Amino acid sequence: MARYDNKRVYKQDLYCRNQNIRAAEVRVIDSDGTMLGIMPTAKAVTLAKEQELDLVEISPNAQPPVCKILDYNRYVYEQGKKAAEAKKKQAKVTLKELRIKSRIAPHDLDVKIRQIEGFLRKKDQVRFVVVFHGRENQHKDIGIQILNDTAKRLEELANVDGGLVQMGNRMSMTFVPKN
Repeated sequence: MARYDNKRVYKQDLYCRNQNIRAAEVRVIDSDGTMLGIMPTAKAVTLAKEQELDLVEISPNAQPPVCKILDYNRYVYEQGKKAAEAKKKQAKVTLKELRIKSRIAPHDLDVKIRQIEGFLRKKDQVRFVVVFHGRENQHKDIGIQILNDTAKRLEELANVDGGLVQMGNRMSMTFVPKN
C-alpha cells in the first residue's frame, strides 16, 4: 500500500483515498462525524470533492469498508502524532550486565550490589555474572553462594528471573525489578 523509494515512505500512500479505494460500496462518515450510510464509492468521492476534502479509507477490512470525508494531510499528521505519543509511553526495558570474579572482596561486592540497586530503581533488568578462571572452576559453590546472597539482599527490589544459570565458566542470575 505504501510506496517505498530509497527507504522513504510517502505520506500520500499510507491510506487509500479517493479513486484508489477498490471497493464498489463503502460506509461513509461525514467530516462532522455523522453516518451517511452505505453508498457507491464514486458517489462518496463526489460528495468529498464537493466539500473540497478527501474520501479516506479508515477501516479497509470491514464489510463494507468504512471511509471518512476529511482533510487527508491533517489526518496523516494526527495519526503520526498519535503513533509518536504511543511510542513515547512505551516502556523500554534494558538489560544491564555486571561481571565479577569469584574471588571478589566483600567491599567490592557491596559496591556492585549498590550498582545493581541503582539499575533496578531505574526499572532496568540486571544480569549478575560470576566468572571463573582456571582452577576457580573447581569451586562453583563460591559462585552459587555469592549469587544466592545477592538475591537475598535484593529481594525487596527485585525478583529472580529464571534462577541460577550455568554456562561453561560463567554462572549468572537475572534480576527483574518489582513493580
